[in-house]
Amino acid sequence: MVNYGNSVHLKKWALFLFLWHFFRIFAPAIMKQKPICLLLAVSMMLLGACKEKKNTGDIITTKYEPKALVAPIKMSEDRQTKSIVWLGKTYQVDISRLPADSLSKLKDDNGQQYVDNRIVVNISRQDGTKFFHRSFVKDAFVAYLDEPFKRNGQLVSILYNEIDDSALEFSVVVGMPDAPDDLFVPLKMIIDRQGTVRVEKDDDMDMLDYDVDDD
Repeated sequence: MVNYGNSVHLKKWALFLFLWHFFRIFAPAIMKQKPICLLLAVSMMLLGACKEKKNTGDIITTKYEPKALVAPIKMSEDRQTKSIVWLGKTYQVDISRLPADSLSKLKDDNGQQYVDNRIVVNISRQDGTKFFHRSFVKDAFVAYLDEPFKRNGQLVSILYNEIDDSALEFSVVVGMPDAPDDLFVPLKMIIDRQGTVRVEKDDDMDMLDYDVDDD
């Protein structure tokens, strides 16, 4: 290994020897003609030698500190309502999302825990009677999920989308809790006029790539 400290000293010693021989040979002649120029030249060389920085050879690195784990993280509660006209009648669609502590906790790659959600879909007629009322958790969609999402995916949202072929269409998102906007599975949930629910993959919205450790 090169000792940079000794190398710096050797350079300074070599400079000293050079200056010594220089003065012995040329100083008498120069002093007779231009003493000021000699003084300036010597000052410049000494200044350059003094400014030479010592290279210790040390490499400075930043110590990695893993993010501290906190209590299980919850998404905020959310509620959306929309009035629609379906089959010639007015309906009120009410969707509520609530963190569900009773469900199994989810984990990201760092071991941070998250709380999964329960989403309630309620569809009421104009007179206030209920046409449809059901509480959904991730298990309702597990048949359409790959293993990483089955294990640690979070039920992020159910949103009313549109009326399609005399049925109500909803968008469902199951995502990784630490990056639900980037790593998710999009699904369609369809409710027909009898209140029957059908779920399918949403071909209009590609699932983004993910890389999750299966261990």
